[in-house]
Amino acid sequence: MEQLHRIVVPTPFAVGDVNMYIIEGDRLTLIDAGVKTEEAWHVFVRELQNIGYQPTDIEQVIITHHHPDHVGLLDYLPSTIPVIGHRKAAPWIAKDAAFFSWHQQYFEQFLIECGVGEEGVTKLGNFRRSLRFSCERSLTQEVKEGDVIEGWIVIETPGHAQSHIVLYREADGLMIGGDHLLAAISSNPLLEPPAIGEQERPKPLLQYNDSLKKLLNYDITTIVTGHGEDVTDVAPLIDKRLEKQKERAQYVWQLLNEKPMTVFDVCRSLFPTVYEREFLLTMSETIGQLDYLEAIGAVKKEKVDQIYMYEAVRS
Repeated sequence: MEQLHRIVVPTPFAVGDVNMYIIEGDRLTLIDAGVKTEEAWHVFVRELQNIGYQPTDIEQVIITHHHPDHVGLLDYLPSTIPVIGHRKAAPWIAKDAAFFSWHQQYFEQFLIECGVGEEGVTKLGNFRRSLRFSCERSLTQEVKEGDVIEGWIVIETPGHAQSHIVLYREADGLMIGGDHLLAAISSNPLLEPPAIGEQERPKPLLQYNDSLKKLLNYDITTIVTGHGEDVTDVAPLIDKRLEKQKERAQYVWQLLNEKPMTVFDVCRSLFPTVYEREFLLTMSETIGQLDYLEAIGAVKKEKVDQIYMYEAVRS
């Protein structure tokens, strides 16, 4: 059985340190690539040397998803090293200009529909600033559900990111889980635009719930995670996360039972101070809960002067 080494590097984000993994298999494989800072690179090189390797020894990199704290150090690694991931990671890690133009255009319109107003659209700048910690690399190989890399089965787990995958080793039930299920904190299902030219946006919280339930189909002994400690109590933790989400949705329903509200109204009620600092994060959480309530028939929405108003459906 190949040996797995965890390397922990710092990030400038609120989530704190991020975990990277080295697999000593037929090819020396790096799972996830940290964040693009000098500090993260120096820590990575030092920890890699402690297990007997140099960055040039790495033969391939697999990314669990495209977020900056998981791909940034790709820019520091030799450009000849293959980068493997889900096809939806490609425009993000390549910083594809057409894709980011579409991202901006889509969210400008979408945020107005959420009741944010013109001044709120400027908050998209915070999102762009975080991309300086990302990379500019091409995806060398795309993987999808059911593909096998060096004995690891690829499982698509969209929700936290549209590009999210996990890797599962059937022989011993080990899973490399990225940010899909974390021990200490809930993963945020983050808003992303639809593919260029499409109008139907992904609904990340609904996807995330489905992706969590999907794990119950596998005999998992341990999940090594993107942040924090391993997860060994997989099924109870999934139940806990799903139950907590239902409780949050119930609270949102109670807000809407008092009066109809826009997405932004709900967001400010849920996160009265945090929304200023973590705009896209809190809006993602809010829209996720509204998508969930709409899917179960507990709320309905109506467009009034280009803005969606949500109201509770009383049973």
